[in-house]
Amino acid sequence: MPEFLLAALDTAGLDWLLLATLVAGIVYGFAGFGAALVFLPVATVFLPPAVAIAAFSVSAMSSLVTVFPKALPMVDRKAVTILIVSATVSASLGIWVLTVTDVTVIRWVVVAVCAITLCALIAGWRYELEPSVLSRASVGAAAGFIGGVSGLTGPIMVLFQLAGRDPIAVTRATTVVFLTTTSLLILPLMYLQGILTVQAVALGILFLVPYAVGALIGQALFRPERDRFYRVAAYVIIAVATVMGLPIWDTV
Repeated sequence: MPEFLLAALDTAGLDWLLLATLVAGIVYGFAGFGAALVFLPVATVFLPPAVAIAAFSVSAMSSLVTVFPKALPMVDRKAVTILIVSATVSASLGIWVLTVTDVTVIRWVVVAVCAITLCALIAGWRYELEPSVLSRASVGAAAGFIGGVSGLTGPIMVLFQLAGRDPIAVTRATTVVFLTTTSLLILPLMYLQGILTVQAVALGILFLVPYAVGALIGQALFRPERDRFYRVAAYVIIAVATVMGLPIWDTV
């Protein structure tokens, strides 16, 4: 086994990290998002946030052979491409903020936006018009920036999807394609800004198998005909993400 992988095996809390990765994969396979929500709170106990985010992005490569192939034929490729491109561009700025700035204020803004939008969705708000190129690009850019800062790329994107009229299966597929692709495209940006270290790559490789197994389990649990159950599950995941994102936990 290569030396850098052997070094990763000595990481403190590796058992917990592998378990969190498995559970994160199950959530992602079912909902199409939420993996970072499960993984990052555990990972940042043992790893610096930048290392945890980068390692988890590496592990996302396993999605290319698990949930991605079934999701791709279901999406509007033009629409999802706009989301992916805008997110990738803005993620570079988010990563830079992660490396140089105290992001407490930004995290409060993110939490507030997620909470307000989630409350509106639960109350029944939906948009009726077909989203424009500008609106999709704006949502993608917001998701990419937030993902670069915090590793939580999914919530804003999913809230946008749930506010529309697409079937749940299409919503989930769009989210899977968006998150899998952006996670891979962001890796070179992380490398250029010094976040994609040897440690992060080694840990990401170790996480590939449990993440893939979890994603396959979660995918098997997904039932597209259970629209209401999926929406409730998505709302709960986003609500937990919002609470976990509160900066107050930093002082606990």
